[in-house]
Amino acid sequence: MKSFRSELENPVVEKDIIALERKIREFREGGLPEERFRSLRLARGVYGQRQPGVQMVRIKLPYGKVSSRQLRRIAGVSDTFSTGKLHITTRQDIQIHYVDLERTPELWAELERDQVTLREACGNTVRNVTASETAGIDPSEPFDVSPYAQAVFDYFLRNPVGQEMGRKFKVSFSASESDTGLSYMHDLGFIASLRNGERGFRVLLGGGLGAQPRHADLLYDFLPQQEIIPLMECVVRVFDQYGERKNRSKARLKFLLKDLGLEGFKALVEQQRLALPLQELGIEHGNYPEVKPAETAPEIPEVKDQAAYRAWMATNVLPQKQAGFKAVGVRVFLGNFTTDQARSLANLAEGHGAGELRFSLRQNLLIPYVREAWLPYFYQELSAMGLAAPGYNSAADITACPGTDTCNLGIASSTGIASELERVIAREYPEFLYNPDVVIKISGCMNACGQHTMAHIGFQGMSVRTPDQRVAPALQVLLGGGNLGGGQGLFADKVVKIPSKRGPMALRLILDDYLSQGNRRPYHEYYREQGQLYFYDLLKPLTAVDDLEEEDFIDWGNREKYQKEIGVGECAGVVIDLVATLLFEAEEKLAEAAEALVAGKWAAAIYLAYSARVQAAKALLTAEDHPANTHAGIVEDFDRRFGHTEAFSGIPSLGSQVALMQETSPAESFARRYTEEARAFVKQAEAFRRQTLSHAS
Repeated sequence: MKSFRSELENPVVEKDIIALERKIREFREGGLPEERFRSLRLARGVYGQRQPGVQMVRIKLPYGKVSSRQLRRIAGVSDTFSTGKLHITTRQDIQIHYVDLERTPELWAELERDQVTLREACGNTVRNVTASETAGIDPSEPFDVSPYAQAVFDYFLRNPVGQEMGRKFKVSFSASESDTGLSYMHDLGFIASLRNGERGFRVLLGGGLGAQPRHADLLYDFLPQQEIIPLMECVVRVFDQYGERKNRSKARLKFLLKDLGLEGFKALVEQQRLALPLQELGIEHGNYPEVKPAETAPEIPEVKDQAAYRAWMATNVLPQKQAGFKAVGVRVFLGNFTTDQARSLANLAEGHGAGELRFSLRQNLLIPYVREAWLPYFYQELSAMGLAAPGYNSAADITACPGTDTCNLGIASSTGIASELERVIAREYPEFLYNPDVVIKISGCMNACGQHTMAHIGFQGMSVRTPDQRVAPALQVLLGGGNLGGGQGLFADKVVKIPSKRGPMALRLILDDYLSQGNRRPYHEYYREQGQLYFYDLLKPLTAVDDLEEEDFIDWGNREKYQKEIGVGECAGVVIDLVATLLFEAEEKLAEAAEALVAGKWAAAIYLAYSARVQAAKALLTAEDHPANTHAGIVEDFDRRFGHTEAFSGIPSLGSQVALMQETSPAESFARRYTEEARAFVKQAEAFRRQTLSHAS
């Protein structure tokens, strides 16, 4: 590991990577509990996968943007540490699989040489900031949202308010009213808007997918751009302090918002404002990003297969607001491509684009700033890479999570059925190659990483039991979802559950019905007119399980008989209830607060000191088998249980200290005093714990 310590330019990054290496060693030697280590590595983008002994590593790329140099670096890392394959996620990240845990610090260090991070790509953190892949080039956008997405990414990276929440927190930016960033299904969604020439955003709050989808509420119809980061910090602080921490299935922001109501939540947000380091934070946007399109023309080839070229032009070439340029969409099958293809794409974008690529929410790639006259050359080069398939973002371009290929939570194969359905469309329904208005998505389980609950046609991996108690892979068919634009969306209805091998038959019935009676209406409109019962009757013949054949017990893409195997999910981190570990974490928070004081980060020091208090209080409550579910609950329960005891009677109540943090501007003198008082509180808690143990023995 010495190779990176003297070469990384950023000392904060270097310290982070060295800390991961040290924690891995502590874990291997038995000095770090598994629960605590899992939480720590997840926040560093290191995620356990279905296969034992190896990890999935998630690379965090804000709003999906990657330079040619960064993409080459990612390809090199995959070759060195993994299998030479890359996977684009539905959050514009890159994942690589089959990585040795011991090598993850070195892998991370290699990525950071080109400013690519793993930090907070997983775990109970502020996850990757997503955005419309057309941001900056969209002819309908009021302005480019890219600098705002980048600013949010930068501000919350390593920010103490978003490191160890009850669950993950997701934020998106949409370039225009078409809402291609899908604001309505995010914890916070921002849609670009202009009001009297002022830049701002429509803001949506509390959306989410999963087993219980929730449409986001409208928080602000217009919020000036300088207020978006302070608002988000307030929202994250409220979520951190009041969000559920024990019951994972109820720990997302959408459940807290449902419990509090929008007005109740807004009141808590306002309580946080005085504690912020800045009440407004203007974001520089002039000349962003600095774009230098290539000027040296390639040799323009003569395209031999004109029919294929016309299909590609019709579906994969997007308009761009900059005169003389087009954006080229690259359809990436299920988001999977090789490192050789990645290098070729990087070279193509660098030599004849602007040296920039965007990963999309649909698991594809976009290359902007392609001169119109050079499109035949791009088609030729992409064809040579095997990446010139038409149908970018069309019905034929299916989105799917990895499912049982690598994910612990996968119930049935999502990639296998997606491959078969794409073949069905290509062979039998070629007209859907040109239809961008029907969206098909597949997830391997209810957690909806493939976003099936928002699709026009969605499939969810499940299992089904026959009368003789045999178990076969199955699919829940969902219909009628869709993005309506302007921050409005529909979630799909569950219609029927069918054996997985009947998925192609279900798709044929759905598409045949739509072609014969849909009259070119948007699919979600046709579905609503016909109603759920109509489609239940249409698909019901496929639900019978008393006539299954042997092949029905073998999932798509597999050779062996299906076995339902669900491991421990890590996408939301874990709950830590070990008393010693909690006290240790309190000490760690105090150490981080001290570092923040040295760096002059007063608000960060205060929040870390607050977190140390809460962890110490939780430790004592846990020791008495009375752990609360939220930070606010911990504060209340601690004051009720310990506030009048002799050990804590001489200090202010924990509740008053939390209120003081919210009511006091984060100046240096207050930050230092607050941190020292937190240190004294933690020491008292540790002494109380030692005394309790000595009496027990």
